[in-house]
Amino acid sequence: MKQKPDLSFWQIWNLSFGFFGVQIAYSLQSANISRIFATLGADPHNLSYFWILPPLMGIIVQPIVGSLSDRTWTRFGRRIPYLFIGAIVAVIVMCLLPNAGSLHLAIGSAMIFGVIALMFLDTSINMAMQPFKMLVGDMVNEKQKGFAYSIQSFLCNAGSLVGYLFPFIFTWIGISNLAPEGVVPDSVIYSFYVGAGILILCVLYTVFKVKEMPPHQYAQFHGIEEKSEKKEKSDYFTLLKNAPKVFWTVGLVQFFCWAAFMYMWTYTNGAIAENVWGTTDTKSAEYQTAGNWVGVLFAVQAIGSVLWAMLIPRFKSYKLAYIVSLVLGGIGFISTGFIHNQYILFVAYLLIGCAWAAMLALPFTILTNALSGKNMGAYLGLFNGTICLPQIVAALVGGGLLRLVGGSQVSMLVLAGVFLLLASASVFLVKEKNSSTDS
Repeated sequence: MKQKPDLSFWQIWNLSFGFFGVQIAYSLQSANISRIFATLGADPHNLSYFWILPPLMGIIVQPIVGSLSDRTWTRFGRRIPYLFIGAIVAVIVMCLLPNAGSLHLAIGSAMIFGVIALMFLDTSINMAMQPFKMLVGDMVNEKQKGFAYSIQSFLCNAGSLVGYLFPFIFTWIGISNLAPEGVVPDSVIYSFYVGAGILILCVLYTVFKVKEMPPHQYAQFHGIEEKSEKKEKSDYFTLLKNAPKVFWTVGLVQFFCWAAFMYMWTYTNGAIAENVWGTTDTKSAEYQTAGNWVGVLFAVQAIGSVLWAMLIPRFKSYKLAYIVSLVLGGIGFISTGFIHNQYILFVAYLLIGCAWAAMLALPFTILTNALSGKNMGAYLGLFNGTICLPQIVAALVGGGLLRLVGGSQVSMLVLAGVFLLLASASVFLVKEKNSSTDS
C-alpha cells in the first residue's frame, strides 16, 4: 500500500478551517437551546427532552453521510458536497430558530416551531460536521493524524469561544438582553444571525482550498482494489460485527463522557441562575444575565480546552492523556456544586475544558489508527453513535433524575462529574492499535 505523503501545516489547516464556522453554530445551539425553550415557557423538568433531537438527528444523519460519501465521487470531491449542503441548510435555519417567540404564535405553536427548526438545525450541522473528520482520515497519514485532529480541536474550541461569547458581547455593546414574555432577546437572535454568516464564509474557504483525492489515488493510498470495492457492499450490521475492539472500548468511554456534557448543556443555565444569582424565574433579568454568563463560562471552557490540547501531545501515551483529562473534567463538574461566585466558576470550567479537549481529539485518533480507508466514512459515521446514544439516554432519563435530586439543576452538574470519573476508569479497557483492516 502506498504511503500518504506528509502535508504542510496550511494543507492540514485548510482541511479543517470550515469546522471553525460549524462549531460556532453548534456552540450557539448548545449554549442557548435551554435558554430559548425556557424563555418560551418550557418546564425545567422537560428541558432534557428538547435535547433528544440533536443526538437523535446525529445518529441518523452521520452514518448515512459517512456511508454515502464513501461511494460518492464528483468533481467537487466525495466529502465536500455533503458539508456544503449541510452548511447552506444550517444558515437558513439559524436565521429562523431564535425567532420562534417573535412570530406572534401561541406558546404551544411557538414550541412546535422551535422544535421543528431545532430538528433541521441539528440535521444540517451534523451533515456539515462529519465530513471534516472524514477528510482528515482520508488525506492525512498516521504520523500526522494526531496533529491534524489537534488542529481540528483547536479550531473547534476557537469556534466555540466565539459562539459562546456572542450574546455577552452583543449585550455589552448595547443590544437588548431583555424581551417581552415568551420572546427571545435580541442579543441571542443577532448572535445566531452573525454566526450563520461566519459559518458559510468558513465552509466556502474549505470548499475552495481543499482538493480531495481522485478515486484511483485514494485507492492506492488506502490499499483498496477499486473494482472489488464497487462490488462489495457492507451493511451497517456487518460493519459493526467486524469493527475492531477499540471501536467498542472507546465507545464505552464515550458513553459516560457525552452523557456528562449533555447535562452540562441542559442544566448549566438553570444551575448558575440558582447557585449564583439565586433565581429560578425565567422571566427575570437575573435569569437572562445568568444566561449570558453561561456563554462566558463555556468560553472559558473552550480556552481551557485550547490550552490543554497543546499539552496532550506531551503525554507518553494517548491513554494516559485521556485518563488525566477526564479526571480533571470530573473534578471541575463536581466543584460547581460548591461554588457560588461567578468568577471562581472560571476554575471549574477551565478543568472541564481539559476533558473536552481530550474528547474532541483522542477518540478519533485512536479509532482511525485502527481502521483502513475502505469504509472510513461509514465507520466514523457509526462511531458517532457512541456520541449520540449516550446523549439520547441522558436526555430521556434527565427529567426523572432531576426529580430524584429534588429539582436541583446544580446536582445534575455534580452527577456529570461522576460520569467523567467513570469514563476515566473505562479508558483502562482501551488497547491502542496502529493499523487494522476493516471490512
